Amino acid sequence: MYFPSEDTFFLADHIAKEKGGSALEIGTGSGYLAEILRQNFGLVVATDIEFSALNRLDKDQNSVCCASADALGQKFDLVVCNLPYLPSDDVLDIAVDGGPEGLAVPLQIIRSASQCVRPGGKVVFLTSSLANYQKLIKQVRLMGFSTEIVAKKKLFFEELVIVEATK
Repeated sequence: MYFPSEDTFFLADHIAKEKGGSALEIGTGSGYLAEILRQNFGLVVATDIEFSALNRLDKDQNSVCCASADALGQKFDLVVCNLPYLPSDDVLDIAVDGGPEGLAVPLQIIRSASQCVRPGGKVVFLTSSLANYQKLIKQVRLMGFSTEIVAKKKLFFEELVIVEATK
């Protein structure tokens, strides 16, 4: 399970201002971001591929064990994901490894998210300068989203990047 770290807190600060009827966090891990969303959304669903992570969540939390959002038929106003973005030849740690160029896993997650975000809704995701995030943004645009980098944060070894993709 991925425990909240500087990237999680950076994304949390950004999504804390979001409001709407329904929100989804993909890859919830600790459930930290889903808890933030619960403050401003009527329905919040959290997914994770690891059942053990979901078992640790508050019992009032709506959670589904699945890859990305593949098991969901609901449309959401907002979908949030702290992507596993580290470039890797193999995905050994699903919480952080993004595959070649840090793109394979993030693209799979965003494709899944694109099926459950309502028209006019958005997907907000966090990536990093360690990944080929410019290529990721281009691929997200090809999925029919308009994209905008809404925040950046320099760290010692990378720059965190928050992207909003509107359908």
